[in-house]
Amino acid sequence: MLPSAVDFDKASLRRQLRERRKAVGAYFRRVAGSTLVRLALRHRLLAKGRRIGIYMPAKSEIDVLPLRDRALVMQAHCFLPIVPSRGRKKMWFSQLGKQSSWVLNRYGIPEYQHPLAKRVRVQNLDLLFIPLLGFDSLGFRLGMGGGYYDASLAHLNRVRSWRRPRVIGVAFSMQEVERLPSDPWDIPMDAVLTEREYRVFRSTRG
Repeated sequence: MLPSAVDFDKASLRRQLRERRKAVGAYFRRVAGSTLVRLALRHRLLAKGRRIGIYMPAKSEIDVLPLRDRALVMQAHCFLPIVPSRGRKKMWFSQLGKQSSWVLNRYGIPEYQHPLAKRVRVQNLDLLFIPLLGFDSLGFRLGMGGGYYDASLAHLNRVRSWRRPRVIGVAFSMQEVERLPSDPWDIPMDAVLTEREYRVFRSTRG
């Protein structure tokens, strides 16, 4: 675990964590992807009919494709994020279907954009697996800096009794830091899934 990062600016911390993540070897990456599935099954995260938001792994991110594929086998509904046009932040999520209809967004990440695919906002999902560069023991997440997930999940900072979706970060355990700098608009996660554990955080909202 990295020491407390509250004295670092987010840009320099992102560079440091990105380098750590890139150093993870190919064999460990393959094993980690399979372990995510076993932990998700053990904690009953995947279920028939559940609406699950999940992402396409990019660059050095932990591989969630085995997790996505198992969810589909269990007849869950998987939705993938669509990066909005420039100047906008809130994302739509497109339901993955059997037809191949992929395009690359402006970051070079595949998006599923079949014209007949169902699209929903994040609050219509039951569960959201979310990528990250770093996380801490309070459930705060350091992302890539685009702000799309925070903007899409902003309603979670306002609601008290009704919360949807459950937000689960997915990462290697070595991406944990003692404490992350946070801003008022940052949305803490409900849990994190790593190759070592599924950890639920004490609520830090409201």
